Amino acid sequence: MDRSGGKSAAVVAVVTEPRYTQRYREYLEKQKLLEGQHRVEKMPDGTVALPVLGEALTEQHLRELRNRVAPGSTCVVTQLLNPVPSKKAQACSPAQRLCLEVSRWVEGRGVTWSAQLEADLPRSWQRHGDLLLLSEDCFQAKQWRNLEPELWETVASALGVQRLAKRGRVSPDGTRTPAVNLLLGDHGWVEHVDNGIRYKFDVTQCMFSFGNITEKLRVASLPCAGEVLVDLYAGIGYFTLPFLVHAGAAFVHACEWNPHAVVALRNNLELNGVADRCQIHFGDNRKLKLSNIADRVNLGLIPSSEEGWPIACQTLRQDAGGILHIHQNVESFPGKTLQPPGSSEMEKEYWSSPQQMITNQLKNGAASDSRRKMLSAATKPEWQRWAEAAATRIATLLQQVYGKPWNTQILHIQPVKSYAPHVDHIVLDLECRPCPLVG
Repeated sequence: MDRSGGKSAAVVAVVTEPRYTQRYREYLEKQKLLEGQHRVEKMPDGTVALPVLGEALTEQHLRELRNRVAPGSTCVVTQLLNPVPSKKAQACSPAQRLCLEVSRWVEGRGVTWSAQLEADLPRSWQRHGDLLLLSEDCFQAKQWRNLEPELWETVASALGVQRLAKRGRVSPDGTRTPAVNLLLGDHGWVEHVDNGIRYKFDVTQCMFSFGNITEKLRVASLPCAGEVLVDLYAGIGYFTLPFLVHAGAAFVHACEWNPHAVVALRNNLELNGVADRCQIHFGDNRKLKLSNIADRVNLGLIPSSEEGWPIACQTLRQDAGGILHIHQNVESFPGKTLQPPGSSEMEKEYWSSPQQMITNQLKNGAASDSRRKMLSAATKPEWQRWAEAAATRIATLLQQVYGKPWNTQILHIQPVKSYAPHVDHIVLDLECRPCPLVG
């Protein structure tokens, strides 16, 4: 998948100290990981960020950089939210080429080219191989309707693809079905590869989380060998697959209620050779019959997974407990009082810095959960308050489920991406253990 257009989208970058920049650049170029459309940037703390092809970056590459290419170097992954286009990219952007070719074609059909039509062209898009997914806010003028379907062939030719689709808003049907129309081509199935994992899905039927690559890399680095996991919102396998393929989970119970996503999930488990270590539970996870089985539970639903918290507690091992990975959108509007979990249906969140560093947890090989108890210095007060309220709420739910006190401890708060001004997607790693019996 490639995100491109006239307006720069966030790009993944590898960050290190200036003295190691040339070594990093040579390695990334040799591995064909260096992204040439944006400039290398100096970060506020003096480090240097090298834009990379995020979908091809793996944990193995990061270990190579850290341990062999430049021993002792800091090697972290970040997202550049406002990347600067390189001189090469500025020469003639895909959006400029699209405008030139479409305007020529439109005028050739006897239609007057106007500022309104030019403003209605897409400025960014998502590319999946030979399929381009356009955003909902383009080609809305009535004049375009008289130019279909030949218009779509011109657009596809200008951007070098064979198929076109246009998305609308996600349907409010609980299964997050995307409102996507296929404009050119006979099917919407695409394949996306990141961190060595293959994902196949139908863009007209399934959501794909384009901005979560840093979290998928982090999940892949977690020490899950021999563990049983429950993924309450599995989708097409966004996190189920990294847990199985890279983190070494012994078994995953994957819950999903979108039938189209279940078809893709089953296919992706087979494609990646891990189908024998996963059981799919199709249907509403609030009715899940599993209990007392999980070492970890992943709750990857936003804006809030709060409805899944009771069942997550139910699935944790009664004797030893485990770890919850809770996704949430948290708001941080100045002067706004944060509502604790349990008092509202959903909460949202925010990002203030232009580049948010995502610290890789494999600094010296496999990470341990105890090492992740150090919270990031960049943690916002709103994130921390929400996390503390969530920890208290989870402890109460666990006592209700098992009839005895439990301890909950915040291990880590991980920023994933910014959704809008004052709205951030974060992940809380929460350790949950039963209190030892007294006497």
